[in-house]
Amino acid sequence: MHLVELDQECLLHLFSYLDKDSRHSLSLTCVRLRQVFLDPQLWMLLHFRSPCELRKDNYVLGSSLRYLDVSWNSCRVKVCNIEDWMKTIFQKDLCRKHESLVSDFLERVCHMCPNLLSLTLSGCGHIMDGNVINVLQSCMRLRSLSLENCARMTDSVLRAVVNHGHSLTDVKVDFCRNVTQAGLQEVRDKRPEVHLSALHSADMIPDSKPEEKIQIRRALQKFLIFS
Repeated sequence: MHLVELDQECLLHLFSYLDKDSRHSLSLTCVRLRQVFLDPQLWMLLHFRSPCELRKDNYVLGSSLRYLDVSWNSCRVKVCNIEDWMKTIFQKDLCRKHESLVSDFLERVCHMCPNLLSLTLSGCGHIMDGNVINVLQSCMRLRSLSLENCARMTDSVLRAVVNHGHSLTDVKVDFCRNVTQAGLQEVRDKRPEVHLSALHSADMIPDSKPEEKIQIRRALQKFLIFS
């Protein structure tokens, strides 16, 4: 029996063992396998090892997506998480090539994946509060939200967890330096049923605008002069 003579269920099962690139390559061989590749049932889980993979056409977004993971484990994450006003020209050029990739992708998820159950974002230094808030408002069935080393996340996301994450049972905001103890406490007080993890987040030094740091330095100087 030839491969394409197998029924849809068998082909979906075989495709499930392949990575995204292999699935895409196989789908280019004939119309029958292309139909399998485009079947939404094949794409209940998506894992991206870097935002650059989001540029590829080797996956399908749709209402069947349940589990989404974008984890960028690379030395470039350190550059992305630097405050914008502190970056060198080279660092800014490096970030400019990919800074909107994840936020644009999440916008598509909001419109195409209403049944999402789990979202993991790790090392995505360019996403903003609004990107995650839109997901919470659009994907009402979301149960698990994991944000790790996403520097621009603030207490606004935690307030959205309280106001919009009605199905959430697990929330992680590890190593998110602009999250505060007050924001975490609000979630604990208003959504005690949610399992909340915030490893080191409220203990890290938050971002400050240049003018804020100048004011702090001047205040310290005055204190030293008059002490």
